[in-house]
Amino acid sequence: MLELSLDGGDWDPNPAFPMRVPLPYISRMRRGDRSDPLLRQVVPELAEKVSVLGFEPDPLQEASATLAPGLMQKYRGRVLVIAAENCAVNCRYCFRRNFPYAHHRHDSTFPMLDHVRDDPSIREVILSGGDPLIMPDERLSILVANIEDIPHVNRLRIHTRLPVVIPQRISEPLIEILANTRLNTVVVAHFNHANEIDENVAVAFGALRQAGITLLNQSVLLAGVNDDDVTLCDLSEALFEIGILPYYLHLPDRVKGTSHFHVGIDTAVRLHGAIQSKLPGYLVPKLVQETPGRPAKELITSDSLPPASTRIDTLV
Repeated sequence: MLELSLDGGDWDPNPAFPMRVPLPYISRMRRGDRSDPLLRQVVPELAEKVSVLGFEPDPLQEASATLAPGLMQKYRGRVLVIAAENCAVNCRYCFRRNFPYAHHRHDSTFPMLDHVRDDPSIREVILSGGDPLIMPDERLSILVANIEDIPHVNRLRIHTRLPVVIPQRISEPLIEILANTRLNTVVVAHFNHANEIDENVAVAFGALRQAGITLLNQSVLLAGVNDDDVTLCDLSEALFEIGILPYYLHLPDRVKGTSHFHVGIDTAVRLHGAIQSKLPGYLVPKLVQETPGRPAKELITSDSLPPASTRIDTLV
């Protein structure tokens, strides 16, 4: 039997944000290693209860981007559907750990799609959550069919971590739903470390690739998990081996309770430059951060840094 023990150390046995970790994910952890990069992502630490200036419940101001319950629009031409309110795993750095899911619930008629039908500029619908693949296949199939019936929508994007932590979720019925649609389907996975990839994961994503589904990955740069260039290069190489292209490397969002994962912009730019020097361009993810009110995610380069005389690469 697999289990996690929270005895001793800096772990919090009574977190406000519950711990949830699937057994297939636990099986990839190094036993007895408290610094294991997978363990660090899922086990609550006492540091989550430390209040740090600048770390807020909703740093991305998603409430202001809400068009209707279950629907947000941050960028032109695409909308985001809150398709589910739960995940298979509760990542400790989650930017929606304080999200008001109760305000975004919807029934099987998906009334929020009326806004999409009325706006011909929307070409892409993104399923998010929570994790959209936690939905039962029947409900997911109905949602995809409703989106497919909107003539001006031609892309379906699914942001998911579920097949990373439970690769068995990629079943034949699910693949049939995603492949048998006129929509150009993209699955954006969320791997942060090469150790998250095992044979079962490779088989699952291989099946998606064989079905003609575009596979991308977005990672979050996390202190103590993947904040070194060797780890990031290993991840890009491992992703490509299973048919996934690196897409984004996010600076961590300044969410309340996550300051211990923070990586400063100076460090991020240095690491990104290091992986650029070691990998071919198609294996280098874009270094980005999300800033409320911007028309797109902000690309981070050395030009993004303030003058050295005024820069403080700290948590404040």
